[in-house]
Amino acid sequence: MESTPVSNERLDFGKMGYGCQHYRRRCQIRAPCCNEIFTCRHCHNEATNMLKNFCDRHEINRYDVKQVICAVCDTEQPVAQVCTNCGVTMGEYFCKICKFFDDDTAKGLFHCDDCGICRVGGRENYYHCKKCGSCYATSLLDNHLCVENSMCHHCPICYEYLFDSLKETNVMKCGHTMHGECYDEMIKRDKYCCPICSKSIIDMSKTWKRIDEEIEATVMPEDYSHRKVWILCDDCNDTTEVYFHIVGQKCSHCKSYNTRTIAPPVLPQ
Repeated sequence: MESTPVSNERLDFGKMGYGCQHYRRRCQIRAPCCNEIFTCRHCHNEATNMLKNFCDRHEINRYDVKQVICAVCDTEQPVAQVCTNCGVTMGEYFCKICKFFDDDTAKGLFHCDDCGICRVGGRENYYHCKKCGSCYATSLLDNHLCVENSMCHHCPICYEYLFDSLKETNVMKCGHTMHGECYDEMIKRDKYCCPICSKSIIDMSKTWKRIDEEIEATVMPEDYSHRKVWILCDDCNDTTEVYFHIVGQKCSHCKSYNTRTIAPPVLPQ
């Protein structure tokens, strides 16, 4: 009867006291690809992607990890949550599918079967969007434009792969995705269009109104006052013929100034 508290104390020994900059865990992994030992797969990928010989660079497949080394007693053993030698829990959170360990359970870790990987934030706060192919916050349920496999590409700013990135991701109005910190930096630099599709990513109505006022106050020279051009609107994808103005060309359909001049359409013979 008295052995249970001792056992629990042993399980928790060293909790949050081991790990790396990525995770708190009481074990290391042996990479099956190069047979080297690292604290986590990110440590492995960062180290191998810095190798001088480009051909030696590689990334680990998390599912292929078979052996772990207890950080408390240095015993190498098959992947499991509890050390077979000293009895400590090598990760308060453990996923046998991803071979993933983490003592920091405050992150709200959970495994998504559809994504095939573990995520953070609490299962109750996320749902898996089948079309976008990733977990999104429940606030986006029926409240975003779906883009097929929108997370299965690289961030258009920093070019880090988004699907399993550790950084927070933003879903823009157009449905495309990018890192939250990259999004904020882009806004700081007064860039308000999606780098992928060029659609406006915030409400630009006040800006369009200011441009309306500037155009009204800027009289074009006589030679240009009746000149027309064809434009493509990046916000609604409509093409229209409008009067040219040096300040900008307004879409006749959605009233956006997020437009560009194009060649006139070729009429059928």
